Amino acid sequence: MPRLLVIQPSDHDPVGRLGDWLTEAGAELDVVAPAREELPALDGYQGLVCLGGAMGALDDREHPWLSDVRLLLSKAVATKVPTLAVCLGAQLLAVATGGQVRRGKEGPEVGVLLVAKRDTAGRDPLFAELPLTPDVLQFHHDEIVMLPPGAELLASSPRYPNQAFRVGSVAYGVQFHIETTPEIVLNWAALAPDEAALARPGQLEPAYLAEAHVTMAEVWQPFAQRFVQLSAGELEPALGSVRTLPLV
Repeated sequence: MPRLLVIQPSDHDPVGRLGDWLTEAGAELDVVAPAREELPALDGYQGLVCLGGAMGALDDREHPWLSDVRLLLSKAVATKVPTLAVCLGAQLLAVATGGQVRRGKEGPEVGVLLVAKRDTAGRDPLFAELPLTPDVLQFHHDEIVMLPPGAELLASSPRYPNQAFRVGSVAYGVQFHIETTPEIVLNWAALAPDEAALARPGQLEPAYLAEAHVTMAEVWQPFAQRFVQLSAGELEPALGSVRTLPLV
């Protein structure tokens, strides 16, 4: 039973059904809110999950604990601890390993949208079995404008190309959300009505979200199971990059 550390930057973005999928696959979760709790060392953990939040990856003035999260992510990459970083988590992972994040020039990306696998995903242990264009839930206004040196791009979209990537052999970032429930998304829409208004008509209606989450679960629950297998040492990791990663 792999033990996973889950970093939850925001109360509004809990681990949700991703947590259910991970525990059903055999993982034990320790959820830590870095705004209120000290981050533990990675010793004793076989995997790391970092969730999303409304803050920016470099908003250290308002959220000084962000630097601690970035440091932990860089240590995870350096010590090859399997890592899954979601939305803000992916942006933090990118910055922590030499990438760049900025406010998205194309505006917020909101709603149930498609991403497309890149050729490199075909030989990746987590992404290879995904369909070519899986549905995902988008709700972000920042973008990963430059991937870390040596990172492999695994999925893209027309507006923001860096949708999923791997740093080294076992650290993954996804710009989109896979952890949500319809209730979580509706809460985000209530908290950020200007961004929610940019979704396609009807996409944030409860009935549509319920159906979309059923479809997304068919893809992303097996993905979460593969991450648990990777953390348990039951799934062979990717070869990774031979380049040295700058950890900042």
